[in-house]
Amino acid sequence: MPATAKPEAPERIAVHAAGALCWRSTNGSLEVLIIHRPRYQDWSWPKGKLDDGETLPEAAVREVEEEVGLKVRLGLPLPAINYRVNTGLKEVRYWAAQVNGAEALPDGDEVDRAEWVDPQKAREMLSNPSDIDPLNALVHWYDHGDLPTWPIILLRHAKAKPRSTWTLAEGDRTLVASGQRQAKAVARLLNAWGPKRVLTSPWVRCVQTVKPYAKLVDPKVKQIDALTEAAHKRQPKKARAVAEGVFDKRKPVIICTHRPVLPTLLAVYAPRMSNDDAAKLPTSDPYLSPGEILIMHVSAQDNQRIVAVEQIRPYDD
Repeated sequence: MPATAKPEAPERIAVHAAGALCWRSTNGSLEVLIIHRPRYQDWSWPKGKLDDGETLPEAAVREVEEEVGLKVRLGLPLPAINYRVNTGLKEVRYWAAQVNGAEALPDGDEVDRAEWVDPQKAREMLSNPSDIDPLNALVHWYDHGDLPTWPIILLRHAKAKPRSTWTLAEGDRTLVASGQRQAKAVARLLNAWGPKRVLTSPWVRCVQTVKPYAKLVDPKVKQIDALTEAAHKRQPKKARAVAEGVFDKRKPVIICTHRPVLPTLLAVYAPRMSNDDAAKLPTSDPYLSPGEILIMHVSAQDNQRIVAVEQIRPYDD
């Protein structure tokens, strides 16, 4: 019997970059921001390579501000594109970013022109045909009324001292030094969405995890006993109530909690999304790594429906 050829491994990504499709609705019509880069003499989306110690969402927000002067918060994830450059395969991850009122101000160096155009005009102007893929996804969400969204961000606390070596009260267990550094990285990552509301377990390791973000953004932070391991073990329905209650507020929110609580919260959110998105949810212990986040994008039109899910780790030294 002839040997079966092994499938080729996917090509390694040599260059990682990120950007955003800035959009607005003008007189009921969708407009997107397209930029001209004099170095390449092309029309594209705001984007760029990652800086050292940076994640893709952070890079996307930074590049938009640097190139066109807009401070954006990320919305729905859009399809990544791949193309070849001198060093190999380059992948660019994109997000939608709604812009209200502010005008784009090209930096004059990397970008010399920025124009708001309708999607069809953008398709005609884009120099790289693959740049049309994230645009088509953006238009799809807009046509279905789900492009405006707000995020529920589920966060597991950063690296804590081992349970086995801790002799004091469980609620007082602290972050290790690397966990404290990780909490600062978490803060930078969370700032890509910038929620002004944080719900957290009052146990020390969760409070320490959200503290750098609280210093950075000054959100409203509420400590909720139902999100602790002990309270959840006694009455998991109270943790469920916290997860359900965020839909009533209709505001971006971070929920910081512990590994044993995560499956209870995920069970609340899974029925509110498509089967495809529900299949992306973590299903086995530990569900999320320390400091990892799960972003669930809720339709602003249908406040009970989650329309996209993404899972991202902060930078880890």
